[in-house]
Amino acid sequence: MYVLSTCKMRRDLREHLVAQYPHIQFQFCHSIEEATPFLGEAHCILTYGDNLDQTHIQQAGKLTWIMVLSAGVEKLPFKAIHERNIVVTNVKGIHKVPMGEYAISMLLQVYRKEKEMIANEQHQIWDQKVKISEITGRTMMIVGAGAIGQEVARLAKAFQMHTIGISYSGKEKHYFDAMHTQEEIGDVIGGVDFVVSVLPSTDATKGFFTKAHFEQMKEDAVFLNMGRGDAVSNDLLLEVVTEKQIGHAILDVFETEPLSKDHPFWQMENVTITPHISGISPEYQPRAIKIFEQNLQAYENKTNEYVNVIDPRKGY
Repeated sequence: MYVLSTCKMRRDLREHLVAQYPHIQFQFCHSIEEATPFLGEAHCILTYGDNLDQTHIQQAGKLTWIMVLSAGVEKLPFKAIHERNIVVTNVKGIHKVPMGEYAISMLLQVYRKEKEMIANEQHQIWDQKVKISEITGRTMMIVGAGAIGQEVARLAKAFQMHTIGISYSGKEKHYFDAMHTQEEIGDVIGGVDFVVSVLPSTDATKGFFTKAHFEQMKEDAVFLNMGRGDAVSNDLLLEVVTEKQIGHAILDVFETEPLSKDHPFWQMENVTITPHISGISPEYQPRAIKIFEQNLQAYENKTNEYVNVIDPRKGY
């Protein structure tokens, strides 16, 4: 078996794979450009999902499995993959720990007025009249009730929050007090304090949040997007925060990244911007490789019992 990695991988993880699987030939590259000469030999390709196109699939004549070391798969050439019946798996779920911590920390940042506190510290201002508040006992809606959404809900329970989940099916999920379908979001969004979006990027989720949704939200509600930027348009969000239809927007993802330096979001007090880092963690690659090893065992044993299989027809 020939495994080709098209993305940078930590040395200790490379050494672990080589030592653990001496019967497998590993070729570790830092980019798809470096990996291109080896495509014709690869039975499995490791990728972050953003560097393969139809031409690469055509060049990889022996390819039967693509392991995406990320949750995002929307940039893969699914038509070519489906025509070849190539198995695609990803590492869905490994982001749940850092993204769960990110969501809670950002909401605390807003309610505890951390921006103002830091500015006061920098200017040696002693101000005990800063209007801080508590997130405990609030109501949180999480749009996207998968592994990440459930982890956010689990942590929210430590703050005695009422948790509402939104999913395609509306089926019951752990740590949610109530579940609703995507079509029912308008029935409940008006009563929540926090709206947390962890939606993936699919045809069905692009532009998911509409003007009507924000008009229904509380004036002091906080909207947090750490899923995909195309779940809501930048122009709509700019209108919402400019008119102060909601209390605050926490944005880790955007329609176009990086966010341009002249975008008004940067200067707005009721907007918190982070550069698509909610899922970053020093444990990211080790967790991803563990899932790869699980799937490698399924591949070698020909059991087809893969973890996190992607349907190329649906794109998720």
